[in-house]
Amino acid sequence: MSNSARLRYLRIALILVGLIFIFGVYPLMMGLWPSGWRWSPNQPQYEQMIVGVYATLGVFLLLAARNPLRNLSLIWFTVFSSVVHAAIMTVQALQAPAEHGHMLGDIPALFFVAILLGVLTPRGAEPALAT
Repeated sequence: MSNSARLRYLRIALILVGLIFIFGVYPLMMGLWPSGWRWSPNQPQYEQMIVGVYATLGVFLLLAARNPLRNLSLIWFTVFSSVVHAAIMTVQALQAPAEHGHMLGDIPALFFVAILLGVLTPRGAEPALAT
C-alpha cells in the first residue's frame, strides 16, 4: 500500500476511533455491554476517569486526522498505550473468572485499535505528505 493510500485510510481510522472513544466508551460500559466493558465491582470514580481519558484522547485523535504526519507521537502513543492497557487487562481478566467477558469486549477492541493505527501509519513518509 502506498504512503498516500495509508495516509487516507489513517485519517478515516483516526476519525472513527476518535468518535468511538468520545461517544462509544460510556454507552458500552454503562448499558450496551457492561460484561465486556465494565469491571466489577462497579467503581464510578474509576469509570468516570476512564471515560474522561478516552474522550479526551478521542478529541485529539480527531484533531490529528487533519494532518496525521504532524501528530505521529500521539498516534504511536495511542498504539502502544492500547497494547499495554489491553495486555494488563488480559492478565487481570484471566485471573478473575467474573471478568472473562472482557476477553470479547474491551481487550480485543484495544488490540484492534493498536493494530489498525499501527498498520496504517506511514513509514518513511515524504515531507510533502505532511502539509
